[in-house]
Amino acid sequence: MNNITFAHPWLLLGLVAVPLMVAYYIWRYHKQEAALQHSDIDIFTGIGKSLRVRLRWLPYALRVVAVGALVVALARPQSQLSRQQMKVEGIDIVMAMDISGSMLAEDFKPNRLEAAKQVAAEFIDGRKNDRMSLVVFSGEAFTQVPLTVDHRVLLSQLEKVKSGIVRDGTALGDGLATAINRIKDSEAKSKVIILLTDGVNNQGSIDPQSAAEIAALYGIRLYTIGVGSRGKAPYPFRDQFGRIHYQNIDVEIDEALMQQMAEATGDGQYFRATNKKALHEIFSQIDEMEKSKIDVTQYAQTRDEYAPWLWLALLALAAELIVRWIWFKL
Repeated sequence: MNNITFAHPWLLLGLVAVPLMVAYYIWRYHKQEAALQHSDIDIFTGIGKSLRVRLRWLPYALRVVAVGALVVALARPQSQLSRQQMKVEGIDIVMAMDISGSMLAEDFKPNRLEAAKQVAAEFIDGRKNDRMSLVVFSGEAFTQVPLTVDHRVLLSQLEKVKSGIVRDGTALGDGLATAINRIKDSEAKSKVIILLTDGVNNQGSIDPQSAAEIAALYGIRLYTIGVGSRGKAPYPFRDQFGRIHYQNIDVEIDEALMQQMAEATGDGQYFRATNKKALHEIFSQIDEMEKSKIDVTQYAQTRDEYAPWLWLALLALAAELIVRWIWFKL
C-alpha cells in the first residue's frame, strides 16, 4: 500500500459494513433454533460432522470479502509514481596550502599543518557536487591533485601532504599563480581559490598582489586564511642527538597583504585562525557562502489500482454462488 491514494476516500466509510456483517452472522448463529426437534438424540451419538457442516460459514465469509473488496474498488485506489530530475551546478575550488617548515608549529594540535589537513578534509567531504583541486607550496609550488570530482583520490593525496617535500620558504605569489593556472580555464560559473598560509611572502618569482589581480581577471574569487596564534608559538626542532626540543618563535603573518589579495578579486575575503576551532568555523563559513546551485524538477504519474480489488470482489461473489447453490445442494 506504499504510495497508494484514493480518488474517492469517503467511500471507504462503507467498510464499516464488514464488521457489522460479521457481528450479524455471529448474533444469528447464537439465536438460531433447531429446524428438527426430537425427544431423544442418542441415536445420533457417534455421527461426526460432515465437511459441508463444518464449512457452513464459508458462503457468508465469501460475501463479506466481496463486499469489502467492492467498497475498496469503488473508492478507486491509485498509485503515484514520482521521479525527480536534478540539475546540479557545482563550484570549482582549488585549495592552496602552505607546507613550509613553520607549519609544524604546535600552537594548533597536533600542529598547524595537520590541523589544516583535518579541517580541509571535512570541508572536501561535504562538497559532494564540486570539482576540487589541491596545490601545495612553500619555497616553490606544485599541483598535488588537478581538478577532480573523485574526492576519494583528493582526500588520499591530502593525507600524504607533509612539510619538507620541496624547498622551504613561503612563496605566496607562486602558490596562488599555480592555483590560478589550475582553474582559469574552467567553465564553472563559480571559481574559488582558498589560500592558507602562516607566514610572510619571502620566496618565489611572482608578486602575490599581481597574482591576485590576475585571479580577478579570470573571475576567480579568493579566500585567504592566516593560520597561527598571536604572539609566539612552540616550534619543535631536533638536536644533534635526534632529541626533540621546543623553542618559541614569533608568529608573523602579513595580514595586510592577505587582505589586499582577497579584496583584489572583488567578493573575496581574508580570515584569521588563531586555533583549530576558529579554522573549522572559517571553513564552515566559506562552505555556507559557496553553495552549489541545485534545480529540482519533480514529475508525478497516477495509475488506477482498482482492478485487482474489483476482480477479488467478483471472484468472491462467484465462489459464494458456486458453494451455496451447487456444492451445498449436492
